Amino acid sequence: MKKVLVCREKDPLETRVSLVPDDIKKLAAMGFSFKVVSGAGVKSGFPDVAYEKAGAEIIKNEEAGYSDSEIVLRIMKPESADGLKSDTLHLSYLDPFNEKKLLHEFADKGIQAVSLEMIPRTTLAQKMDVQSSQTSLAGYVAVVNAAARLPKILPMMVTPSGTINPARVFVIGVGVAGLQAIATAKRLGARVDAFDTRPVVEEQVKSLGASFVKIDLGEMGQTDQGYAKELTPEQIAKQREGQAKVCERSNIVITTAKVFGRKAPRLIGKDVLDRMQPGSVVVDMAVSTGGNVEGSKLFEEVVTDNGVIIMSGDLLERQVPYDASKMLSGNFTAFLTHFYNKEKGELEVNLDDEIMKGCLLTKGGKIIHERFKED
Repeated sequence: MKKVLVCREKDPLETRVSLVPDDIKKLAAMGFSFKVVSGAGVKSGFPDVAYEKAGAEIIKNEEAGYSDSEIVLRIMKPESADGLKSDTLHLSYLDPFNEKKLLHEFADKGIQAVSLEMIPRTTLAQKMDVQSSQTSLAGYVAVVNAAARLPKILPMMVTPSGTINPARVFVIGVGVAGLQAIATAKRLGARVDAFDTRPVVEEQVKSLGASFVKIDLGEMGQTDQGYAKELTPEQIAKQREGQAKVCERSNIVITTAKVFGRKAPRLIGKDVLDRMQPGSVVVDMAVSTGGNVEGSKLFEEVVTDNGVIIMSGDLLERQVPYDASKMLSGNFTAFLTHFYNKEKGELEVNLDDEIMKGCLLTKGGKIIHERFKED
């Protein structure tokens, strides 16, 4: 199994590509062969000629490559499994908690479907972790977008005309996106506060030069995947109350509480927005899963009655497609390399491997993943 098809994304809003030419060249040297759909990398800054120079064959559309491809790479989930042959190893985001129909279709057609979201967040799998690579970029873009929209500058300036105080940025949720948002805001000269339900991240926040906001929520912790555990209604109420005070004095608020497979918690309600300063910017990075901020809309900007600007923060990595594609490509390359058997010259689907076991959802005509298979 070493014939790879790189698809062109069909969503007109998608700007990324799953593999870049440099990584195709590396993998081709190992024995993989590649077909790339024409135009797959154009929006990311990688033209067809670059793929040809790397050793890939350019084809008109993905359907033309399905019949003799053993591995299919794409970013977003496909509309259907039509055209894919049995035993094909298919890698993409799959949104398995919400796409049961597509999952059954993959199983019925005998396709081996890998969900990128389900790759375990372990040290060994770190190089394959698309969630981390992409949300890190999104955290950066969230700050840059907010700074561009804010009617004041971020750094302090001492001028003959007077002193400009630094903007205050409040980051809620200190995962990968939150940490990058903190680091970016600090580099731009803002004063940064941050909060997370996991006290263990306080040291990380302080190491970036930000202040950690302490809100006593009682016993807390994190899941084995590194996410914050779900809060009780009482804990959510305490969190909102503590956050509201920081939001009132902040110029930019960035919420990152988005957990795969669960509805996003509502962190900022209308009552808090009403008390914020006119011109303040709130970036909701969990809009697609219900939103952390009341009134936020996917891919739209909302301005409240009192002048607070609510920005959609989903899939911000698409705004920096060159680097986002390079990082995604590194994730895909690490996956293919990890499961490549050099002696046999083939990629092997090894279910004894904890990484494959964690992310392979369908195989042999069945849904095999413990979290999604049905009795």
